[in-house]
Amino acid sequence: MSARGAACHAGIVSSASTSQHHIDPVELSRALAISREAAELYLASDVIDLHIDSFIWTRIFGYDLTRRHGHGLFGARFYSQVDLPRIREARIGGALWSITTNPLRSAGGRARAFAHNVQRLEQALATVPDDVMLVRDLAGYRAARVAGRHAAFVAIQGGNALDQDGALDVLADGKVIAVTVMHLSSSSLGRTSSPMGSGARGLTARGRAYVEQLNAMRVFVDLAHVSREGFFDALAVHDRTQPVIVTHTGVRAVHDVWRNLDDEQLRAVADLGGVTGVIFHGGYLNGSYVGGGSANAIVDHIEHIVKTVGDEFVSLGSDWDGLIATPRDMPTCLELPRLVQRMLERGLSPESIQRVLGGNFLRALQQLRG
Repeated sequence: MSARGAACHAGIVSSASTSQHHIDPVELSRALAISREAAELYLASDVIDLHIDSFIWTRIFGYDLTRRHGHGLFGARFYSQVDLPRIREARIGGALWSITTNPLRSAGGRARAFAHNVQRLEQALATVPDDVMLVRDLAGYRAARVAGRHAAFVAIQGGNALDQDGALDVLADGKVIAVTVMHLSSSSLGRTSSPMGSGARGLTARGRAYVEQLNAMRVFVDLAHVSREGFFDALAVHDRTQPVIVTHTGVRAVHDVWRNLDDEQLRAVADLGGVTGVIFHGGYLNGSYVGGGSANAIVDHIEHIVKTVGDEFVSLGSDWDGLIATPRDMPTCLELPRLVQRMLERGLSPESIQRVLGGNFLRALQQLRG
């Protein structure tokens, strides 16, 4: 175990909320039916998720992020896949916690709702200061891990939350690490990849200027959900010295659906030193929209990205609690170490696996904000 991994390990062990089998690799391997090698590798790694959508359920029906939940009404399908106690038990060191935009509000209403929801998310996390720390850069992440806490980054899903003139100025304080420019509907910024999209095929002039503004504030431009034309419109104006990210997606070469990226897009992300986060939704992995399939489907997509652009440009972007059907052998964050076992079985090296689990995102974060 590296000195960094040992420090993180020691920090998490001190947490009273962490169950014993997620501390001891022998117990972890027994509990999840994985090898000791997989358990030890997982415990020694920075584990970071690029897209968690649980806060949307807090807004809809008061889902308490700070309380431990079971599998919910649908067996951990669609929601109840994540909460902070399980995040801690699963040893997930950091994550981008997304605030999703309601496109039905007016432009002013979206901006006001965003301000309210940032405050609400911050207040919720502040009630468990021993478990989580809000962070905005690599130094903050490191400080959280040394303190044995989960590092929570704030992200926006749907750039139309702040699409009025001057609205992006609220991001100047650096609290928001990433903005998913588009979501499931088109907006003044451009067209979504969703079949529900309408209007111009790519980004509008406002959308291109928006990308440039995010670059100026050193906020990750997240190109999940944007149309293919909009994807390349964004890259045409993107600062070449900054990484671009796609927080949660699959790849078309494995499963050809509207939501996924093709190989040219994967190479474009890699060319900027960015990362592509692989989603955990069965519908985009292999067409299993309800059953969820198995964790091997996630590895299919990871493996293709590694073969196409290398092991430095792929990460985890679960989309937990984002109305997804997760693999049935990995229904919640607690079973995430099984993914390490599947990657080992495919022949990925321990070093490659550690990059996928979190190292690649940390490298991109250092490039963006240091």
